[in-house]
Amino acid sequence: MERKIIKIGTRKSKLAMWQANYVADLLDAAGFQPQLMPIETKGDKIQNVALSKIGSKGVFTEELEMMLRRKQIDIAVHSAKDLQSKLPDGFDVLSVCERESPDDVIVSDKEIDLNNPQLILGTSSTRRIAMLKHYYPHITTIDVRGNLQTRIEKMKTGIMDGLVLAYAGVRRMDYDSMVRYWFDTDRFIPPVGQGAVAIEIYENLDSELSKAIKKATNHPLTEKMVLTERAYLRRMDGGCSIPVFGHAQMEMDGQIVLKGGIASLDGKQLIQRTMYGSNPQELGTSLAEEILESGGKKVLEDIKSTISK
Repeated sequence: MERKIIKIGTRKSKLAMWQANYVADLLDAAGFQPQLMPIETKGDKIQNVALSKIGSKGVFTEELEMMLRRKQIDIAVHSAKDLQSKLPDGFDVLSVCERESPDDVIVSDKEIDLNNPQLILGTSSTRRIAMLKHYYPHITTIDVRGNLQTRIEKMKTGIMDGLVLAYAGVRRMDYDSMVRYWFDTDRFIPPVGQGAVAIEIYENLDSELSKAIKKATNHPLTEKMVLTERAYLRRMDGGCSIPVFGHAQMEMDGQIVLKGGIASLDGKQLIQRTMYGSNPQELGTSLAEEILESGGKKVLEDIKSTISK
């Protein structure tokens, strides 16, 4: 019997290709014939501008969504944290693969002392910059773009002491030996979706085929946690340029614990809350409401005002 071809859209970077191949392996094991279709997105092409300056909506997803709409691909594979908080009409997250550790780490080719007042760390994330300014105000940060390999090469030139990265990408690219520091996720809460791989579809995909793809690729626990986080992000109206963070975990009693917050761009204000619940949508929305009412709304307005200038 001929195997059904599934066309997988992905970015071209080594990490994105790792994710796409991971999904392809799951589909292959389920009896499909996966076919990778790598492209460069706007976020990949523009390397000399901070992500917050490019615009946070669909910077790594827009071109793939166009391909989905045109039926050039069946599914698009993304880092879950790259998906905008509100998907365009007709698009949906079909499944979420099993999550890697969501932690942030520092990688370096030398020892790292966070108490060193001369320490320089590289990152392109407004969230990481804001949290470093809050917890380690003496540390200098510089903006560094590019894929993981490019950023590590930039670090090795000596312009910075280390890079703040998602451990998931570090592990998937086999850079574990360069990890010098693990951030505590209770304080340094990860961004929504970090460590998870998401599959996006458009409404024109055959419903029976979408069910079969979901069965082959979805990890129900991870999906539930990421849906909780995304409900929170959606209400917060957060994007790449907003230091909003949120991470959900399942407790032993079956309750979801969601930790989230927002930081001002200068790191001086950091509003963080924890909430428990069982319904992903309700929990995510409720935590966002509490944070907004606890001063988060003013912080969010100030950030958007600063960015728009």
